Amino acid sequence: MNKKKIKIFFIFTFLICILLFFLNTSDKKKTIVESLDQQNSSLDTNIIADINYSSKDANGNEYNIKALKGEIDNSRPEIIYLTTVEALIDLSNSDNIRLVSDYGKYNSNNFDTIFSKNVIIYYLDNTITANYLDFSIQRNSLLISGNVVILDDENKISADVVELDINSKDIKIFMHEDDKKVNIKTK
Repeated sequence: MNKKKIKIFFIFTFLICILLFFLNTSDKKKTIVESLDQQNSSLDTNIIADINYSSKDANGNEYNIKALKGEIDNSRPEIIYLTTVEALIDLSNSDNIRLVSDYGKYNSNNFDTIFSKNVIIYYLDNTITANYLDFSIQRNSLLISGNVVILDDENKISADVVELDINSKDIKIFMHEDDKKVNIKTK
């Protein structure tokens, strides 16, 4: 009789464990599905793939910005956060400026764009690398900063900031601190 009770106890315990396992797995699957549904509904409302923005200013300069994807800021819908960004600034009286970056922040009201991380600018025979670029149509300028390196056929210039005036094509290269100097190395 004792052996029979032990067998029944083990069978009963085994069945309860199986039942608990299936109930627990079912709850996890439901939670995962609900979580994915919430993500997909938020993605559907504010993610855009293959973005292309174009604009032209009063001076005839054209601005084209492309990105692999963008995410609209829900609290400020004029702001779009871009990923894998490429831009072309077609200057009416000068050579074009082409740039790429990992990320961007585009303002659809004024077309100003901030490019960040792995920023590379191609202008004339120069390649400029930096961490950050602030492009403003209102200011008519490109403000490049953060580990700025300018390379051409003959020189390597390191600085804190490079500012390019789009209208006059003037370029200013400077350091944040007065006691530091722009570093120029010839090849």
